[in-house]
Amino acid sequence: MDRLSYDSWGPADLAAPSRAELPLVPAELGLVLEDAESGWVGAVVRVEKSGGMHVMSLEDRRGRTRSFQLGFGFLLDGRPVRVGPPAPRTQPAAPARTASGSVRVEGLRAQVAKASRVWVEGKHDAELVEKVWGDDLRVEGIVVEPLHGVDDLAGAVAAFGPGPGRKLGIIVDHLVAGSKESRIVAEAMAVPGAAGNVLVVGHPYVDVWQAIKPSVLGIPAWPTVPRGTDWKTGILKAFGWPHRTAEDVGLGWQKLLGAVRTYADLEPSLLGRVEEVIDFLTA
Repeated sequence: MDRLSYDSWGPADLAAPSRAELPLVPAELGLVLEDAESGWVGAVVRVEKSGGMHVMSLEDRRGRTRSFQLGFGFLLDGRPVRVGPPAPRTQPAAPARTASGSVRVEGLRAQVAKASRVWVEGKHDAELVEKVWGDDLRVEGIVVEPLHGVDDLAGAVAAFGPGPGRKLGIIVDHLVAGSKESRIVAEAMAVPGAAGNVLVVGHPYVDVWQAIKPSVLGIPAWPTVPRGTDWKTGILKAFGWPHRTAEDVGLGWQKLLGAVRTYADLEPSLLGRVEEVIDFLTA
């Protein structure tokens, strides 16, 4: 099929409008346009001002993008148009979704904390869960608490006293078959009242840091830490960051946590487990 372009319009085509008469179309996100000269077809995915000119990026169906200056030379549904900047917004629109991907509930105050809890191994785990799922948990009135280790998980569960309306969802690092952690979890689930009121899930990572996708940090993979070296220390050293003190570790974690914006920045192995725990506590 011949592609319609300005060159195909002849003097005899009395219906052909002049450039000044072409309809003006705002470059709104998602608008599908064709560049008449190159034949590139794609949806508007970004509009920005560069060097005093408005430039838009068109993404084709294969995910490739090309940039074009706004103005003449584009086709919309096969007809020539002039593309202008998107309509200015009077105020920034509030995000429709939370960092976890849930629909944001506007104007709803956080509930008073319920008896049920989410337990995670340490402070870093709690900060990561709070950053991504905090809005959801506040709506449900659920608090995240760090355990600072799971060596005495059975004792902690017994002290909590789980029962109907008083549930625990526990997320454990490096919970794989045959590990020390798997034995600790089995002991905790044998505590009276735990059955049906306690859910323990785990991810396969040595530390929750690894649940951040390497691509988010601009690396191909997490560094391998030599056996016998503290894992966090080894990671920071591999990155070339300060790593000798607890303060160094804390500052390093804050850099990593700062790279996380939404659930899409985390590995599915953690995402699924957190969602499972929230569903268990809110059922």
